[in-house]
Amino acid sequence: MESFAIGAALLQDGVTTGAVYALLGMATVLLFVVTRVIFLPQGEWVVFGGLSLAMLQDGKVPATIWLLAALSVVATALELAAAVRDREPRRFGRIALTCLGIPLAIVALTVWAAQASLPLVAQGLVATALVTAMGPLLYRVVYRPLVDASVLVLMIVSVGVHFVLNGLALLFFGVDGFRTLPFWDVQVPLGDLSLSGQSIVVVVATAILIAALWLLFERTLYGKALWASASNTLGARLVGISVPFSGSVSFAIAAFLGALCGILIAPVVTLYYDSGLLIGLKGFVAAIFGGLASYPLTLAGALLLGIFESGVSYAASAFKEAIVFLSVIPVLLWLSMRGGAHNAEE
Repeated sequence: MESFAIGAALLQDGVTTGAVYALLGMATVLLFVVTRVIFLPQGEWVVFGGLSLAMLQDGKVPATIWLLAALSVVATALELAAAVRDREPRRFGRIALTCLGIPLAIVALTVWAAQASLPLVAQGLVATALVTAMGPLLYRVVYRPLVDASVLVLMIVSVGVHFVLNGLALLFFGVDGFRTLPFWDVQVPLGDLSLSGQSIVVVVATAILIAALWLLFERTLYGKALWASASNTLGARLVGISVPFSGSVSFAIAAFLGALCGILIAPVVTLYYDSGLLIGLKGFVAAIFGGLASYPLTLAGALLLGIFESGVSYAASAFKEAIVFLSVIPVLLWLSMRGGAHNAEE
């Protein structure tokens, strides 16, 4: 009976962790299929989301507002310069609204929310909006000028972006770790097992988001446009689909998923400024299980990875990270043998 209780507890922990990895893995797949960017700093969105919420709960203004403001100003300058070069002054109003007005409005909302003692859910929404707005601006400033670069160059740029964001996280939040209040602070009895309310929130939120992503890509025009951009960039341009817009949307979705993951796990895991590296890499491992192309396989791989990690942490905690990352080697070998000969770009 004791071994059953331990196994059930490990399974619960593994499914909860796997749900987080699933969201990060699907964000990684989304960015790769639409923009060809292997976005290694996906875990930084997790840190920014969770720690921004922690600052709001302490009644402090998250320093991440300065990053959003800086990205907003730079993106606005780039867009205005492009509009002047193309002699299209009618774009000035849209640029002022999307690149400057909306981000600065979110900055003002965040400053107000830090002093307003809002409910926990409202604080979570503000922190999510703060990080989500950074996604398309980062794409405009860093990745859009490199739209024709190779996958390898884009991955090297992602490594550089990771180090920049990691350093900014240290500057913004310091070296101390933070936890936030749980969204549902209950224990739900299930036989001999007790399920934590926060774990249920994580799993339910993941299921809802996966269903929403499926509806987006299968039932909406914007989702089909994203798929078209991913499948054939030239063809998408010929039928009037804006590839830069598709990239901006995909980065916004990825930033939203990362921020939401941070907010969901902050009550159960102490987040530090450098926590994003391991979390993001495990989401990337989940994406590798899906071949950086399949959402269902990414979901399955993430759940298996979470359960495997939970079991390894109980049996050999000192070697947990090494064993977890080694698990990707047989998957890569299998994908290599299944795919046969491919060109370097693929």
